[in-house]
Amino acid sequence: MSKQKIRIIPLGGLGEVGKNMTVVEWGNDAIIIDTGVMFPANDMLGVDLIIPDFRYLLERKDLTIHGILYTHGHEDHTGAAAYVVDALRGIPLYATPLTAALLEVKLRDARLTDATTINVFKPGDTLKVGPFKVESFHMTHSIPDCVGFGITTPFGIIVHSGDYKFDNTPIDGKKPDYAKLGEFAKRGVLLFMGDSTNAEKPGWTPSESVVNDAFDDIFRQAKDRIIVATFASHLSRIQQIADFAARYNRKLAIAGHSMTENVKTARRIGILNIPDERLVELGQINSIPPHELVIMATGSQGEPSAVLGRLATGQHRSLDVMAGDTIVVSAHTIPGNEETVSRTINKLFQRGADVIYDPLAPVHVSGHGSQEEMKLLISLLNPRFFLPIHGELRHLRAHKKLGMQLGIPEKNIFVVENGHVLEIDKHGMRVGERVPGGYVFVDGSGVGDVGRAVMRDREVLARDGFLMVVVNVDSDTGEVLGDPEIISRGFIYLRDADELIDGVKRTVHDVLLNTRQARNGKRRERLQESLSRMLYNETKRRPMIFSVINEN
Repeated sequence: MSKQKIRIIPLGGLGEVGKNMTVVEWGNDAIIIDTGVMFPANDMLGVDLIIPDFRYLLERKDLTIHGILYTHGHEDHTGAAAYVVDALRGIPLYATPLTAALLEVKLRDARLTDATTINVFKPGDTLKVGPFKVESFHMTHSIPDCVGFGITTPFGIIVHSGDYKFDNTPIDGKKPDYAKLGEFAKRGVLLFMGDSTNAEKPGWTPSESVVNDAFDDIFRQAKDRIIVATFASHLSRIQQIADFAARYNRKLAIAGHSMTENVKTARRIGILNIPDERLVELGQINSIPPHELVIMATGSQGEPSAVLGRLATGQHRSLDVMAGDTIVVSAHTIPGNEETVSRTINKLFQRGADVIYDPLAPVHVSGHGSQEEMKLLISLLNPRFFLPIHGELRHLRAHKKLGMQLGIPEKNIFVVENGHVLEIDKHGMRVGERVPGGYVFVDGSGVGDVGRAVMRDREVLARDGFLMVVVNVDSDTGEVLGDPEIISRGFIYLRDADELIDGVKRTVHDVLLNTRQARNGKRRERLQESLSRMLYNETKRRPMIFSVINEN
């Protein structure tokens, strides 16, 4: 086995924020670290989720995948689990207790509990996954039970940081495993794969505990209901709000299916400490005075279908914004979501709420380490090679600069994007071929059936709408019978566009008159081209054109 190459294949998370997924191969054996999702950008119309393109794994018939290891329970690391498990049935999963419980919910919802097994381990445990020896170590993040991995290879240890920050006063009291990191360094770290999310931010990321003062002020000053929006898996924040609810004698309600399921699961395994008498069902909140109630909700990124988005538009079936509500957006905006979040906040203000968000108050701190923490981790591990992961290209490059400042030679630092294969042998490390590593769109129940062509069509329809012409022609003479029927959506209002409609009809008659001898397919093509040209000349817009020619 020592003659076999080690191959690192990032299928997600490099060059983007989200859908983290990395394959580690040793000869024909492999393990996977994380299977996350990414949320769509504003121009990805109709798309619900984006998952990694893992067809490389499906095409490698000679590859034995021994397990999928999870660093923690956030959606950008676990959200694609059901899709991957469904495609790669029988491959076991490995996760810490909370992450395992959250994965179990996902698999149960997808009816895939029989498709795999979940092996639960504790931070600090050593795992034997096929030929791989994997040592887990605890790291602090914005969710409990977060780990990184040390993978033993013939050429040295590969360390995967997971998402982390060095929080020495975490909410759950469990500090980073500094001892294990130092032990890895003594044994020799071949490659460090480090989270790059905050590589542009100087200094240290504040502890989760600093948020306490801001929330104490909010709870003390709020006269009516408090609604706190955060990520469904941000269990540390949920515990904080539950503690403040107890301190200020408020009942706690949970709004949002994913958050409700996560809270149930975390309470069941003892991660969340919320007494039954403190919780109240969402359907019972109208019987509780507003000043005695706090609601935790999903939608901190302005997602239209989540609770906060529905509140902003008045479309939630059992909740509505009331004058006097204090709404706290306890999350940093994911890059690309700025416009959506801003629009949601403005709509909440319009509906009479007092909205508190960062930077108005320190109601959220990042779960990712800033530059000084990144320097500390690199210094602790002292790796030979360095691969920045988890971030947009600008974050990866900023992380590279930090590594160079700490003495890692530039030739030993690899900034790559998804799909680039990194090969390691006794001679060192290099970039190999590239495999597919793009986006797979999830749209409703469809997975991968919405591609770039469909997205371009949606963009055209959203920007300029469409116009359809239905015309009857004589099958013998090819002449037009009667007036064509014209249908338009998103382009013009037909009742106010008589001159334009007359122009469309003239174009239809002229084209069909001059193409009577052509086949129907050719006539339809010529008609659509002529209509597109005529409409652009008149409106400077390019709607999508459809035509139907019926022969009678």
